[in-house]
Amino acid sequence: MRYQIQGETLPVVICELEDGEKMITEGGAMSWMSPNMKMETTSNGGLGKAFGRAFSGEKMFQNIYTAQGGPGMIAFASSFPGSIRAFEIAPGQDMIFQKKAFLAAETGVELSVHFRKKVASGLFGGEGFIMQKISGQGIVFAEFDGHVIEYELQAGQQIVVDTGHLAAMTASCNMDIQSVPGVKNMLFGGEGFFNTVITGPGKVWLQTMPISNVAGAIRPYIPSGS
Repeated sequence: MRYQIQGETLPVVICELEDGEKMITEGGAMSWMSPNMKMETTSNGGLGKAFGRAFSGEKMFQNIYTAQGGPGMIAFASSFPGSIRAFEIAPGQDMIFQKKAFLAAETGVELSVHFRKKVASGLFGGEGFIMQKISGQGIVFAEFDGHVIEYELQAGQQIVVDTGHLAAMTASCNMDIQSVPGVKNMLFGGEGFFNTVITGPGKVWLQTMPISNVAGAIRPYIPSGS
């Protein structure tokens, strides 16, 4: 499989497949393709994994596209202004993505829900807690909101991230949800009640424009229904 990521504000990844090669994606992610691409809808691992994907922000069922009778082409476009990034997944090199980041992948890649400790606080911590774990073998494409800034953390090095700005990290990093100290800071600081603390070693990708922030910014300008 060969691919090109084109466009800046609203990018698209165009994948060139050899005869018999497959791509997997969630329903509705395909943008255009050659006519010899065959689609098959699957739970991809049974209902247990399907429910896990739904809990992590994806759809329960996925689509597998196969090039038949010769080389094929399929494209997956972003649904929000931002970035598409490609990651090479291999055993022992798992990735953790924000909710709904998964766009498409080779069929050797597996998607599941990712939990960390402090479940109770995480459920109130917003986008940053319930995430996606990407494992298996192959290339995966992820869709992030806005521009993406990459940091490499050394062992024990930390970065504090506002909820929703964590786009991805290597599974070697540790993620924790911590409440903002002080009642006054929580109520009047305007930064929410929780922060995500990432501890190295590993790489972290941060996004500049979480869609949840954009929705909050435009909500006051949307007329309420009668």
